[in-house]
Amino acid sequence: MAATGTLKNRYAKAPRNEDWTIAQNWPSYSGDEHDRWRRLYARQADLLPGRACDEYLEAMAKLGLDAQRIPDFEALSEKLASLTGWRIAPVAGLIPDDAFFEHLANRRFPAGAFIRPEKEFYYLQEPDIFHDVFGHTPLLANPAYASFLQAYGEAGRRALGRGQLHNLARLYWYTVEFGLMQTPQGLRIFGAGLMSSPGETLFCLEDASPNRIRFDLFRVMRTKYIISDYQQSYFVVESFERLLEQCARDFGPLYDELQFAGDLEAHETAPEDKIISKGDLHYFRARCTHAG
Repeated sequence: MAATGTLKNRYAKAPRNEDWTIAQNWPSYSGDEHDRWRRLYARQADLLPGRACDEYLEAMAKLGLDAQRIPDFEALSEKLASLTGWRIAPVAGLIPDDAFFEHLANRRFPAGAFIRPEKEFYYLQEPDIFHDVFGHTPLLANPAYASFLQAYGEAGRRALGRGQLHNLARLYWYTVEFGLMQTPQGLRIFGAGLMSSPGETLFCLEDASPNRIRFDLFRVMRTKYIISDYQQSYFVVESFERLLEQCARDFGPLYDELQFAGDLEAHETAPEDKIISKGDLHYFRARCTHAG
């Protein structure tokens, strides 16, 4: 958890319900915290036109996210519910898998209520309100994406007893967090981890280092990922409708196959890959050299 005295820690001590939700207590945000939201918002808003997928930009306009102040979850939920039936569920931080999947399956998105402290303005490892609301929330207003994320939650509930959550987590990571989309105008981002990170917004689209590979469900579920650095491979979907079509299914037979398939490292390509652009991995190699 965060150091004593941070906003995150204050929410960590807040009374929680059985489903791990808490009260957002919107009036408690300070002027400094609203200003931090404003600066984070402005930084990303300048980068996203021409880089974010149209579905995200259109949904952002529909929701009318406040660029100046931290959003009130209740008001935001009312807008989302009128569009796709989704609501925002305030939480103190990361929650157990079973609770997370239950929320998604019932069209509730668990969003951290805390905003990062100033000292972590440029990077923090655990998702805060900016990552969750600016990064994730807009696409919940898109019907196909909204149905995909609900289907993911349902798949999570079914997977809990199989011991293969690591495979399912890879699907979330490489789509919901770090997904790219092929469009007539070129590659565009839709993953929340990209939407909320200025450095990786540019890296994933414009750097020669990473692989960009056509999305394949089996391939994605075999692929390890990097938590604390830029990704070395990104997977590219055709559309949210196609993603929903591929993922709204019982993953049981796929899990059976995965037990006999070896994992792939984050930087590896496979002979069967449909590669959109082969990375030169210079970033990855430089990091390995430095670490050594």
